[in-house]
Amino acid sequence: MTSQKRTALLDTAERLFYQQGFHATGIDRIVADAGVVRMTLYNHFPSKGDLVAAVLKDRHTRFLAALDEAMELAADGEVTLALVDAHNRWNRAFSQRGCIQGKAMSEFEAHNADIHQQAVQAKKDVLGRVESALARDGLPDQEALSRRIFLVLEGSNAALPVLGMKAVLEDTRSAIEELIRFVRLKAP
Repeated sequence: MTSQKRTALLDTAERLFYQQGFHATGIDRIVADAGVVRMTLYNHFPSKGDLVAAVLKDRHTRFLAALDEAMELAADGEVTLALVDAHNRWNRAFSQRGCIQGKAMSEFEAHNADIHQQAVQAKKDVLGRVESALARDGLPDQEALSRRIFLVLEGSNAALPVLGMKAVLEDTRSAIEELIRFVRLKAP
């Protein structure tokens, strides 16, 4: 029962933090929506900051697992695009309003250095996955290309609320395909 309550708290907090913001979401709302008492929350998470950190970690673990699975199943030469497709699937399913890690970086930069750094590290982990995908694909100029692809992926997260899901997902893949094509053409 305890792990069910912890899971309910994490799921509820993730949904509310994503929809309303971290600072705008109060503990009372989280426990009410999760169907638990306040003491249950504090038995699992000593502070709201601990709950935020756990939510970010849990979501990031699931996101990286989705990227890793797509990369693992991809044929050689298609790993980078498989990562992009997995990123797009994640956005379609879970990130219609942009990236929760980006939201955390913004909200906690001046308030909680640990949470801010956790979100920054999550972004660095994604950059690392892009670097790995490019290496598996044997693409040239991997350092610069990984940064550029990362920038496109991050831009797609920010553009979702502005341009809409369909345009962002199509344009993200198209832009990265063009980057890869360009790098291959200019390679010696």
